[in-house]
Amino acid sequence: MVSEKIAYSILELSMVSQGQSFKEVLNNSLTLAKEAENQDYERFWFAEHHNSENVGSSATAVLIGYIAENTKRIRVGSGGIMLPNHAPLIIAEQFGTLARLYPKRIDLGLGRAPGTDQETAREIRPDFMQAAHSFPREVAKIQQYFSAENKKAKVRVPIAEGTGIPIYILGSSTDSAHLAAKEGLPYAFASHFASTHLYNALRIYKQEFRPSEFLKKPYTIAGVNVIVADTDEEAQQLFTSLIRMFVGVLTGGKEPLLPPTQMTEEIHGMFNHPSVHQMLKFSFVGSKQTVKTQIREFLNDTEANELIVVSTMYGLEDRLKSTRLFGEIMKEINQGKH
Repeated sequence: MVSEKIAYSILELSMVSQGQSFKEVLNNSLTLAKEAENQDYERFWFAEHHNSENVGSSATAVLIGYIAENTKRIRVGSGGIMLPNHAPLIIAEQFGTLARLYPKRIDLGLGRAPGTDQETAREIRPDFMQAAHSFPREVAKIQQYFSAENKKAKVRVPIAEGTGIPIYILGSSTDSAHLAAKEGLPYAFASHFASTHLYNALRIYKQEFRPSEFLKKPYTIAGVNVIVADTDEEAQQLFTSLIRMFVGVLTGGKEPLLPPTQMTEEIHGMFNHPSVHQMLKFSFVGSKQTVKTQIREFLNDTEANELIVVSTMYGLEDRLKSTRLFGEIMKEINQGKH
């Protein structure tokens, strides 16, 4: 049974729909963040992706500042900064600056994947593979730069020292679960596309967790795809855009997000392809009551402390409506309503 209050948040990729400009996409992200704030979502995180003409979330820190400046309460952060792409000192400077501008509202989620293809990763940072293997040490460097005690060090990031920015470890396999547990940090799993290792990673994290100055007991965030509409049929129709997007990812297609269509047998067959179905396993699609039932079951199975939602839909109005309805679902779940 779901007993504790479950936080709910949004992970934003700023996906480009067919016919949209990047300007429109990024403005839509702000509109979505404002709706999330109105519906009491906990946080609004941006993913980091590169070399994609259909994803707008590449300059993560810049977008965090844009959203934080134009909202009032919602936490804003990275889901995540792909740390091997960056020098830890620069990330500390960027997020220390954000924390000074928007106190107690900035999160730093850190991952070790490139967020792009290998060739682009090498262009971003020629020693990417070495940096990826050094991920635990790179995380420790950022923690040191954030520390008030770092004032005595030769290399400092004064604007970041003592800001109290919470660090989250992100993962899509079991590797980062060990690190998050060892360091006593909250752990976010990318189950919205990497479903295979979710339960094993959560088990490892909880079993190995060591309390720290940052966190006294395990805290888990699970990524899910959510599409809520007035009816199951309407939600399934909106889902067709996401299905075709994932097929494109797997087949090397570069089309923008396509308009929804009827859920034909052909598209249903695409969804049931083992690779696509596995990636989209934790997708909750339907009317408010349908999704509420699915979410309750997922929370009972995972005992996640928080859900972070990816809402990939072609139209902004559909995303806003889904965000509002899902907010209502989570409020009802937290109030124990059926």
